[in-house]
Amino acid sequence: MSEEKKAIHKTYHDQYYGFPIHDDNELFCRLILEINQAGLSWETILKKEAGFRKAYSNFNIKKVAAYTEEDRERLMADPGIIRNRLKINAAIENAKTILQLQKEYGSFEKWLEFHHPKTIEEWVKLFKKTFRFTGGEIVNEFLMSTGYLPGAHTANCSVYKKVQQAKPMWMVKK
Repeated sequence: MSEEKKAIHKTYHDQYYGFPIHDDNELFCRLILEINQAGLSWETILKKEAGFRKAYSNFNIKKVAAYTEEDRERLMADPGIIRNRLKINAAIENAKTILQLQKEYGSFEKWLEFHHPKTIEEWVKLFKKTFRFTGGEIVNEFLMSTGYLPGAHTANCSVYKKVQQAKPMWMVKK
């Protein structure tokens, strides 16, 4: 692996992967990035993250939920993101869904906490029922990367203790 590739992965691994996210827009960001990673490498997504942020109004849920057909076409023409109509439509529809969850539960994070803990199979079923373009791998990575499921780091990983100090939901027993 080249030094550039190592650097890209190291920042994500050491500072983001497995750490809880308490901001709904950032949770939405992670969900959209995971959806867009389907069929591609995570490195591709990390390299395009800034492009995604710019294209999707910095993952502002309200703004993305209000996107029009014109916005869909703008996104399809944007080389800074993954130009896949199904993934673009999923981002917009999932933003609308999250707005509903916020009305019902107070936040996307509270919706996730309300359903915690679940097995991966239960989470996948719930996500498939609730969101678009959310298969098993997407759901697993989203939940692991945001601290709802264990496994982002092993106990002998240098970041493991920092993740534990952040009190991810997988450590919380109900």
